[in-house]
Amino acid sequence: MIPRLALASVGQILTEGFDAVIDVRSPAEFAADHLPGAINLPVLDDEERARVGTIYKQVAPFEARKLGAALVAANAARHIAGPLAGHGGAWRPLVYCWRGGQRSGSFATILSQIGWRVALVEGGYKSWRRLVVERMQAGPVPRLIVLDGNTGSGKTAILAALAARGVQVLDLEGLANHRGSLFGAMPGGQPAQPMFEGRMALALEGFDVSRPVVVEAESSRIGDLQLPRAVWSALTAGPRIRIDVPRPERARFTAATYSEITADPAEAEAVLDKMIRLHSRETLAGWRAMAQARDWAGLAEVLMEQHYDPRYASHRARYGARERASVTVPRLDVAGIAAAAAEVEVLLSEL
Repeated sequence: MIPRLALASVGQILTEGFDAVIDVRSPAEFAADHLPGAINLPVLDDEERARVGTIYKQVAPFEARKLGAALVAANAARHIAGPLAGHGGAWRPLVYCWRGGQRSGSFATILSQIGWRVALVEGGYKSWRRLVVERMQAGPVPRLIVLDGNTGSGKTAILAALAARGVQVLDLEGLANHRGSLFGAMPGGQPAQPMFEGRMALALEGFDVSRPVVVEAESSRIGDLQLPRAVWSALTAGPRIRIDVPRPERARFTAATYSEITADPAEAEAVLDKMIRLHSRETLAGWRAMAQARDWAGLAEVLMEQHYDPRYASHRARYGARERASVTVPRLDVAGIAAAAAEVEVLLSEL
């Protein structure tokens, strides 16, 4: 009998001491989301899984199982002769599929017959996903202290400096792989919503709940991703520290930071075109001209003045009663960011 691991927490899988966590689902399933640290060794690829499913529904379950068994055996042999070939007899893998059923069971049986000390995740990926959903909807979430400030205030850089000082931080934009604005797309694109939530749940489990966690002010969406209910509730309820930076310095810092945009004027113009419903054609034409001329600091400053700052002022007004302190940062260089982080760390003890 192959042992099964029943998960009681999102991060438990990282503490069980397995040599590898193997996801045997198809590549598309794995790409959408997977358990922390898992590698993908599919026993059915995307096309094979679709073919077996079609036969199951349109022909007969027996024929589908027969084909599935042949494909699983062939793919298992390929994995054993390939990526698993170097493991000795003491190797201890943990295997899972969607529900902990036939795919993972078949692969685990083959591995156990070889002599490896294999185990299965009880309930498969769905059991882990259920824990993530519960955590993201109902909590608990540590006490969040919110860094507020206009666009380009270096909040993400200050978060990183705080983390280097040992302060607990939750980098939502890092988890979402997006800077949270129209120009915020990052190389590699955003993860799927389930993967975003899984990353966040794992981060939350790693915090000391007796200490505050610093987070950047966000809207309820970061790019295409929705903040889970428990995190959004804690963020909107948290006390706020405003970061004040002069607009020209914010523009300089932004132009230097958004290298993906400044490398391609056409990409910047494409983003500007998305603002057609918010500004006149004449205004957009002026902004496009600045992009074509590669006047990135000038474009950043005028966008802040005419677009971002007025909207952020409206957003801040909704949470003005939660503002507890402000930190003035004259320049967003290494020294200025470090000084801001040090000041924020002192303020944390007073909130």
